[in-house]
Amino acid sequence: MSKILIIEDDLSIGEMMAIYLYEDGYEVKRAENGRQGEQLFHEFIPDMIVLDIMLPDVDGIQLCSFFRSVSTVPILMISAKSEVSDRVKGLQTGADDYLCKPFSMRELAARVQALLRRSQSFPPSQIASTVQTQQMVRLDLEKRCLFVHNKVIETTFSEFEIMKLLWQNQGRVYSREELLNRVRGFDTYVTERAIDVHIANLRKKIEADPKEPKYIKTVWGVGYKFLPM
Repeated sequence: MSKILIIEDDLSIGEMMAIYLYEDGYEVKRAENGRQGEQLFHEFIPDMIVLDIMLPDVDGIQLCSFFRSVSTVPILMISAKSEVSDRVKGLQTGADDYLCKPFSMRELAARVQALLRRSQSFPPSQIASTVQTQQMVRLDLEKRCLFVHNKVIETTFSEFEIMKLLWQNQGRVYSREELLNRVRGFDTYVTERAIDVHIANLRKKIEADPKEPKYIKTVWGVGYKFLPM
């Protein structure tokens, strides 16, 4: 049973989400503010976090940044802020998905299911060999770790999934839509701008010069590909 931590200060929305996800078969804990959420994060050790961006005591963006600095657990950020700049800021901070209020409980459940499915599934080809090496950059698929010059590089769930797909299919070009399907699943909605943000973040982490990338290349008008060095 997957464990979900909900951090939402609105009592009615928080309870509604908790009840719906509980009835879907998840173990759920709910925090009403950021400090309580941080405490439950350490005690409950969730498989996923649903995080409201507007909290009474701690800014949700800062809390998301903290979670991402110590864990790769999938984070679904929710907010009444629907501007593109707000969604991009959330993704840049480390959120894996962004859901705008008001939303249906069915959509929430679909987003949660998709993120958990991606975080917990491993293709059969990974069983034989979970560590892959390519000179300065390597992946440990079992431990979900990215290494650059033998140094562990922190990634979000979505960043690792994108990196893994490009890595395992070196030279193949993937469109933004294909990368979205990889990260989100087919039953959720998110803009292609999110992929550009994740790619930019990955380049900052693995490239010597992100503005002149040698590994993750852009194929203009099509998408992205990974080139071995």
